[in-house]
Amino acid sequence: MSKLRILYVASEINPFLQTSEVANFVRALPQAMQEKGMEIRILVPRFGLINERKNRLHEVVRLSGINISVGEEEKPLIIKVASIPNAKLQVYFIDNEDYFQRKSVFFDKQEKFYEDNDERAIFFCKGVIETVKKLGWAPDVVHCNDWMTSLIPLYLKTTYKNEPLFKDTKSVFTIYNNGFNHKFGDDLLEKVKMVDIDDSILAPLKSKDYEGFLKIGMEYADVVIKGDEISDNLNQIIEECSKDKKCEINNEEEEEQLFESYYNIYTDLAG
Repeated sequence: MSKLRILYVASEINPFLQTSEVANFVRALPQAMQEKGMEIRILVPRFGLINERKNRLHEVVRLSGINISVGEEEKPLIIKVASIPNAKLQVYFIDNEDYFQRKSVFFDKQEKFYEDNDERAIFFCKGVIETVKKLGWAPDVVHCNDWMTSLIPLYLKTTYKNEPLFKDTKSVFTIYNNGFNHKFGDDLLEKVKMVDIDDSILAPLKSKDYEGFLKIGMEYADVVIKGDEISDNLNQIIEECSKDKKCEINNEEEEEQLFESYYNIYTDLAG
């Protein structure tokens, strides 16, 4: 039997960037799965806080050079790579000068939420799928973490569903308590659209806010998992939106048991 292929997608990973518990989770779980015999790829944005020289990032020229459309605009995609120290894991970084060169993540120095965070998420999600295509690597499971990755299950079930590389790919969406109060502009749905995607498909996103991103991720993911310390409000949204696909994970389990739970989810999904 060939190795199960798991793609991890998140907004952060230790030791390159940490703003929440997501970074630790996305550092520990892929290594544990690799040690259980799975084949792993990891993709994150190359936020400007990540020191390229210190972390030894370098551009992967053969993967760079694609243009990603966000609404009416097209932006060049640059792919960089680095190795995690003391682990046999590489991390691919999605980069673009307009979206990821600033020295902060989602908020500026005045704690103001960036108006174009929706575009950054769209660019990132499309960039992840196009990068995997260029790698020619067919993932069995794509594990998406947090709101910034929530459009990937949607795109896999619509625009990319007939791509041979993704025809059997399943997706997992893990939700964390990393919300924001910002409401995006009326053009959000137009920016998210791609071939085969119309307004009815994007109905969960109509609120144009954090909850909308979560709802679209839950709607199209095959499995929905709650991360640590989910608020009551978020818990209610998850209960309402993912009754038939929620997977309970006890995050307070011993680490080995926790990893075993994820291993079972992936193998069950991949059939």
